[in-house]
Amino acid sequence: QVQLVESGGGLVQPGGSLRLSCAASGFSLGYYAIGWFRQAPGKEREGVSCISRTGGSLVYANSVKGRFTISRDNAKNTVYLRMSSLRPEDTAVYYCARGTWTGTLRPGDYDSWGQGTQVTVSS
Repeated sequence: QVQLVESGGGLVQPGGSLRLSCAASGFSLGYYAIGWFRQAPGKEREGVSCISRTGGSLVYANSVKGRFTISRDNAKNTVYLRMSSLRPEDTAVYYCARGTWTGTLRPGDYDSWGQGTQVTVSS
């Protein structure tokens, strides 16, 4: 049973940091690229970051470059997203998904999604 479970979300003040985790079960995460996406109320789902199967290639949306860092530990079957200098506009449900590496953030390239974890950035 293929599953992806996000965790680590919560409430944080602007300028704060959070680390999200994406834990996989039912398959070996190391065979897949993993993407992070987010969706705010009333907004379309947007790509945040993507990491290749070995972690050698990384992609970030312009809105998060310099603030977010994606990484993976294939031995733990887990991908991480460290978020720093958080802004209110980062508030969203964050999803991880497995897919193929294309070098771009395209939701259609992903075939399995987690249920999401809520990140709220507020004063």
